[in-house]
Amino acid sequence: MHPMVNIAVRAARSAGDIIARSIDRLDRVQVESKGRYDFVCDIDRQAEEAILRTLRRAYPQHSVLAEESGTHGRDSGEAEYTWIVDPLDGTANFLHGFPHIGISIAVQRRGQLEAAVVYDPLRQELFTAARGEGAQLDGHRIRVSKPRGVDGTLVGTGFPFKNPHLFKPYMGMFSGVAERAEDMRRAGSAALDLAYVAAGRLDGFFELGLNPWDIAGGALLVSEAGGVVTGIRGEDDALGSGHVVAASPKAHAGLLQVLKPHASELPRR
Repeated sequence: MHPMVNIAVRAARSAGDIIARSIDRLDRVQVESKGRYDFVCDIDRQAEEAILRTLRRAYPQHSVLAEESGTHGRDSGEAEYTWIVDPLDGTANFLHGFPHIGISIAVQRRGQLEAAVVYDPLRQELFTAARGEGAQLDGHRIRVSKPRGVDGTLVGTGFPFKNPHLFKPYMGMFSGVAERAEDMRRAGSAALDLAYVAAGRLDGFFELGLNPWDIAGGALLVSEAGGVVTGIRGEDDALGSGHVVAASPKAHAGLLQVLKPHASELPRR
């Protein structure tokens, strides 16, 4: 296994232990609001600190961009290596005891994703990828599904509930995809949903208004599993745009055809 994947796995499992131990005592979890329908709890912070301890020990010279504590070390634009960390993707799910949450850890080298882990601490499923080496689930190679287009697909998505200004274009996109797909799913963890695309459990996924830590780990999984990940307009920089569409090549092309007519309504970052 790629050495950076090994470190990311170690970090993800340490955070996963904290989360799994806490799921049965949610009445004791301390919760704060970061913004509109955006919450952080003490378990987010404990899980992130466990990840950061592991990364610091292994790679003290590397930069880190973490959801809860921000940038550590050199600015990510100057550092050769930057780790991108989401310690608990799906906090609302966690706080309600809804079992769909993920830990996402990825590392970039000069802006290019090199290694990634997405870990489901409740199902104990471990998704891993290294650039040029493929993607795996629990050590077994995974590939995206092979639909011929959007028709008949199972597509994941996420509502932009934290960004009400995105609802109008999003609803146009949702309606367009729903008219073509077999069915749609909104499960509440973009990182885990992207991992499901990589494993062929979902045929595609799109969401608006995400952050780099929501996308980075899953994006490398999808691309290493034979899929395509871009922004909604088809641009390569999904992490920078915050609007992501991921699928197998043919399904991705079909999704872009449905989504792009509504992209003109999106504000540019």
